[in-house]
Amino acid sequence: MSGNELNSKYFQLISGKLNIEVWKVANTLELLSEGATIPFISRYRKEATGSLDETQILEIQVQYNKLLDMDKRRDTVLRSIEEQGKLTDELRQQINSAGTLAELEDLYLPYRPKKKTRASVARDNGLEPLAKIIILQKEEDIRRKAGEFISEKVPTHDDALQGARDIIAEWISEDKHARNDIRRLFFRQSAISSRIIKVKENEGIKYKDYYTFDESLKRCPSHRILAIFRGESEGFLKVRIGPDDDEAIKILEKIFVKEAQPSSDHVSMAVRDSYKRLIFPSIESEFRQLARERADDEAIKVFANNLRQLLLAPPLGQKRVLAIDPGFRTGCKVVCLDSEGQLLHNETIYPNPPHNDKILATKKMKSLVNTYHVEAIAIGNGTASRETESFIKRIRFDHDIQVFVVNESGASVYSTSKVARDEFPEYDVTVRGAVSIGRRLMDPLAELVKIDPKSIGVGQYQHDVDQNKLKTSLDMEVESCVNLVGVHLNTASSHLLTYVSGLGPQLAQSIITYRDQHGSFHSRHELMNVTRLGARAFELSAGFLRITDGEHPLDNSAVHPESYHIVEKMVSDLDCSIADLINQPDLHKKIKLDQYVTEKAGLPTLKDIMAELEKPGRDPRMFIRVFEFSAEIHSIEDLKEGMIVPGIVTNITNFGAFVDIGVKQDGLVHISQMADRYVSNPSEVVRIHQHVKVKILSVDVERKRIQLSMKNL
Repeated sequence: MSGNELNSKYFQLISGKLNIEVWKVANTLELLSEGATIPFISRYRKEATGSLDETQILEIQVQYNKLLDMDKRRDTVLRSIEEQGKLTDELRQQINSAGTLAELEDLYLPYRPKKKTRASVARDNGLEPLAKIIILQKEEDIRRKAGEFISEKVPTHDDALQGARDIIAEWISEDKHARNDIRRLFFRQSAISSRIIKVKENEGIKYKDYYTFDESLKRCPSHRILAIFRGESEGFLKVRIGPDDDEAIKILEKIFVKEAQPSSDHVSMAVRDSYKRLIFPSIESEFRQLARERADDEAIKVFANNLRQLLLAPPLGQKRVLAIDPGFRTGCKVVCLDSEGQLLHNETIYPNPPHNDKILATKKMKSLVNTYHVEAIAIGNGTASRETESFIKRIRFDHDIQVFVVNESGASVYSTSKVARDEFPEYDVTVRGAVSIGRRLMDPLAELVKIDPKSIGVGQYQHDVDQNKLKTSLDMEVESCVNLVGVHLNTASSHLLTYVSGLGPQLAQSIITYRDQHGSFHSRHELMNVTRLGARAFELSAGFLRITDGEHPLDNSAVHPESYHIVEKMVSDLDCSIADLINQPDLHKKIKLDQYVTEKAGLPTLKDIMAELEKPGRDPRMFIRVFEFSAEIHSIEDLKEGMIVPGIVTNITNFGAFVDIGVKQDGLVHISQMADRYVSNPSEVVRIHQHVKVKILSVDVERKRIQLSMKNL
């Protein structure tokens, strides 16, 4: 089969599975094979893909890789059976036609090289002929017949019959039709059940909800599946997945037990043994894997969605910021940053217990705000956050200062990382952490890309899921967000540039090196002077890089340099400049897009260009708003049932949302308490960093659990 024929087969299969036209699938895979990135294809190759979005392009790539893996396994199976001299034309056809991995493995099962089994021992003892006689179920006196197979290795009639049943049990377990019937029963009726291991009742109290648990596997949500599997892996729970045993055995008996006679009784015994010893463990393992993958995928999807919302949180922008990493005994670390996020000054103040030096701290704060022309203050939301916020808000500065409480999850991870050491080799972790808090306020995306996403605190069972799959998903989410927003070429860090389409770590560092040696970039085309940055990397990256006040007005927009000539033709036809076209929206009405359609640039590209001309380099993120917690609440002991208080959504899971109400312990709004209607997905109602009002339903001070509601608010 030629490469073109093989690819064509893939196109059809993927098209059918995803319900996407074949030509879109074919063009997308061709672009991916040429090294194009998903953000680039989604943004700048809409004509080729029919305007597929990033999710659809990724799914095409995933399905293509699955088909490649399937064919690799198919080749391995064919080779193995052929080496055994057992590959017939009919079997080859069946293997080539297998549409799923389970179907392929069922076909391979009788030929898979086996270790020593009960059936193989029985065959070695010469009992296969007896097994064939029994399976036919025509012999009237099967015990007498078994006597013919007694030997030194098979000393009794019962040993002969047992060995024959072992062989029959293996035949039954390798029958693809029987396996498919049982597999269908698993699909229809499987339940997941867990029981506490008796001696672990006290030790495994956190899994109390699963001590005696039963639920339909189809309906069991991912967070419960992951919790149950975690309890099993930690040695507290015994877990079973499967249908009713008797129902499964009835199905197998209907296939294999034919006559009501002594031989049939032995087949029936073999059926029971085959199911319990061979078929059930094998197919349960399949369904465990399916359940695990489904739960992993759902948890990763939730994590990725939360991460996206966090990365796209509203930025304060290029303002001069004073950032505080609050504390009690060790004081509050204070840093002053310029509008580019560069560290200007750092010191420590002690306004909180046990020092309570509020007078000196106030004097220092006023001096720093005036000296460094501070426009906003960022306070980390960790230990002593509320106390520090109250202190800061009581200070009367000479000009208006906005005060923000910033989620500092992961700041400590950043402060000890190589990235932080490279940025601030002469400063300790407390200074680095405070800088990170300030920069998060200015531009959350630019700062959070420096931190392992798993450390940001918006996941669900992130340590239990497939780590490779999780890393791939989160890295792609970061890349998507970075390219959606765009990156300012002259101020971006090497870490941020790494995520730009077509760059990566080496080219990102080459850009930084060039910038250090030659100063700011004046045009996108100057990128071609960067070492190792060739035409392909330029094509994939240029549209996502921004240059403020560059030589070309479009260098600060998402219009790709390959389309500059289109805009230049427009301004020529209108007899104006590009600046005029940007600043005078009325000119847009005079443009007839049909006149500018080319073989490469169709209406989707032209409409994107016009959108950029209306607001070049627009930031898709929202505007930031100041948030204030209830002044009456500082600790969990201050909470009372029925209170209605403001909060910020910090994490979203399948079962609800966690909300920070200013007491250091987030409360849970269960999915059933999110709205006055049925909610199937918490993300329908809330987003990360959303400001909400919640009612206190219950408070468990000892266990530090707060139940909240958003109903009727």
